[in-house]
Amino acid sequence: MRTALRFLRVFLLGLAVIATGSAQARKLKVLISVDMEGVAGVVSADQLSPGSFEYERFRRFMTAEAIAAVEGAKQAGATEIVVTDAHGNEQNLLVELFPADVRIVRGSPRRLGMMGGLDASFDAAMFVGYHASTHNSNGVRAHTFSSARFTRLTVNGAEVTEGAWNAAVAGHFGVPVIFVSGDDAAVAEVRAAIGPISAVETKRTLGFHSAETITPEASQKLIREKAAAAIGELRQRKPYKVTEPVTVAVSFKSITPVEAASYLKQVFTRVDSHTLRFAAKDMAEATEILQFLMTYRLELEP
Repeated sequence: MRTALRFLRVFLLGLAVIATGSAQARKLKVLISVDMEGVAGVVSADQLSPGSFEYERFRRFMTAEAIAAVEGAKQAGATEIVVTDAHGNEQNLLVELFPADVRIVRGSPRRLGMMGGLDASFDAAMFVGYHASTHNSNGVRAHTFSSARFTRLTVNGAEVTEGAWNAAVAGHFGVPVIFVSGDDAAVAEVRAAIGPISAVETKRTLGFHSAETITPEASQKLIREKAAAAIGELRQRKPYKVTEPVTVAVSFKSITPVEAASYLKQVFTRVDSHTLRFAAKDMAEATEILQFLMTYRLELEP
């Protein structure tokens, strides 16, 4: 009997050691999608466009906010992090400033757009520097994907923001969005769509080109803290899913691209003078079609 008890104790101890080792080896993979309009201090194209007088300063602030999210995620247990440059030409982040074990997605066009690099192997996604949508009367530099091209975007008949769209892309892969930073209008939109996730308000909107902002240092500190808190709340978060297949409607500022795309009748239906509708099997495919609508220009041809 004593021998049997000793064997049982040794066996149970072995199981505990194995379980502990497994927990220690457990991986936590996070994608951080980084836009620029929601970064602290940004209020106009003077900070957002290469060649503008404040762009070089503010791409550093954008990079610093992304690194703060990386640091917070790591502090809370993230073991693998991919950062996606999701603003403009998608070549804004200063890659040399990131920790050596972080991978950066940059350049366009690319599969999944602002969520480039994402797949089902990720455990969570975070949004840094996000802004409000084009149909929101509040929000600094509010637009939906393309301020130059689009005026409205719907999925299955409901108007969506960049945040909601990207969260649905993450949801397609079973990945929950757990954190967002940006102006107050952007944070409110994302939370209204996917729930009360951890967030940082980098500024209060006063107008399309004005805000009451916190400092970059304060923003980075809060992002670091709230990103860590978001990892701690991961088990409470569920992926944001939309019914698939999806029907998408896109309204343009100009008639010409709508007219041209409407000739592809196998893909697009022209709803009115400025709006196209298309169907996609899922959000990943819908994003690829949207990438085409945002990217293709006749002048791009040699």
